Amino acid sequence: IETADLAGMGTASIRAMETEDVRALTTDQIVALNSAQLGAMSSTQVQGLSTDQIVAIETADLRAMTTGQIQALSTTQVAALTTDQITALTTAEVRVLNTANVQALSTDQIVALDSNQVASLTTAQVRALTTDQVAAIETADLRAMGTAQVAVLKTEQVAALTTDQITALTTAEVNVLGTANVQAMSTDQVVALNSAQVAALTTGQVRALTTSQVAALETADLAGLNTTAIRAMETDDVKALTTDQILALNSSQLSALSTGQIRALT
Repeated sequence: IETADLAGMGTASIRAMETEDVRALTTDQIVALNSAQLGAMSSTQVQGLSTDQIVAIETADLRAMTTGQIQALSTTQVAALTTDQITALTTAEVRVLNTANVQALSTDQIVALDSNQVASLTTAQVRALTTDQVAAIETADLRAMGTAQVAVLKTEQVAALTTDQITALTTAEVNVLGTANVQAMSTDQVVALNSAQVAALTTGQVRALTTSQVAALETADLAGLNTTAIRAMETDDVKALTTDQILALNSSQLSALSTGQIRALT
């Protein structure tokens, strides 16, 4: 079938094609299909497309595909999508990718996702991300994530965040990190926290800090902790404070220390 003739076929005729006939279409023929024709394909026909045919789908046509068609894609087909195709996906299309397909995305494909797409990920999709994928999320996209998404991150995912990503987190995002996730942070990640982020830590998060993490807090950041957070610190953590950190505490913070915490000071 010549491309001009194929372009003239009705949607009913496209849908009536056998899967082996669809798979036999050349990449030029795939390019010749318009959005309505591609959108008319059944899930079975879509599943039958080769990776070369998937790559040949124009971005406008890909955006026009139904969520049912996107759901039908195999992990191999999703992995074959170009970065331009990934960027072209609608948020509705991104949201229907199953967790196996999300895990099939390469780090380049993760980078290609824009902020709206990343923000549209379901909590199940977020939890399915590999540590390499998490580390590949651009800082602007990470900031665009909702607190519900950040709250479901696994400890190994939080531990995989780069220091630039840690610094990029909003105070609201920091505030919803579970205590186990806070404890999973490396000392380099703790150092990467800025004063506003440290000040946003809940008393539960402060209490969860390990002695190594407390010792890693920069003096300017420590000075930003409110008196309730200071009082919530474990005595071992207070004992771990360096001389410079103690000198950085203001009078209100020092006054907030309990007798047990004061005794812990060396």
